[in-house]
Amino acid sequence: MLIYMLATAMTVAMLIATLFGLHQEAQRIRVKATTKRFEGFGLRKPYRHY
Repeated sequence: MLIYMLATAMTVAMLIATLFGLHQEAQRIRVKATTKRFEGFGLRKPYRHY
């Protein structure tokens, strides 16, 4: 019985870790997609937040 409880706990922990990892990866891709902009050719000016 103890083995089944440990296996269940590990399965749930791995599912939570997988979901957390997928969420982090989606956030990273979303940030990368929003910060990537085409500013034309030539001199690039640094972007400033006002």
